[in-house]
Amino acid sequence: MREHLVVVDLQHVFGDASSEWFTPRFAEIVPRIAALVSAFEPRVTFTRFVAPSSPAGSWQSYYAQFPWALQPATAPLYQLVEPFAGRETLDCATFGKWGAALSRRLDGDDMLLCGVSTDCCVISTALPAADAGVRVRVVADACAGASDETHEQALAVMALYAPLIEVVESRDVLAG
Repeated sequence: MREHLVVVDLQHVFGDASSEWFTPRFAEIVPRIAALVSAFEPRVTFTRFVAPSSPAGSWQSYYAQFPWALQPATAPLYQLVEPFAGRETLDCATFGKWGAALSRRLDGDDMLLCGVSTDCCVISTALPAADAGVRVRVVADACAGASDETHEQALAVMALYAPLIEVVESRDVLAG
């Protein structure tokens, strides 16, 4: 079965050290993701977390805690970092990116998943995709979490879903 690479939220808001949502080790994963993108092109989807125009439900209290994040999708903080800037994106105002739009992009392919943050948007994408019957491989060293500890915890939780979800390393994916 073919795989489709899904790159979750490689945006300035997570990569900029001055951001409240900065993800340590963000810069370390960018070269690994670039290598994966080169290997899987054109079967690649980049996602972006963007703020809703009008938060509803529990998102109201979330954005009360982070009012600075209520910016339009065109704001610099929500743009992809180099070397991915300007690429087409699948934008979602939710942590998880799994849904009808991503399913259509996969078009029956398995999902190879990487990005940030492991302990939020990556796990929130992997679990519902696996529940929908998609084989998911999470590239551990091409993901970064809010901390090393929560990154490892999220990987351990996703590994519990084997064989629906498999945790792999980029060198193994690229080798074969």
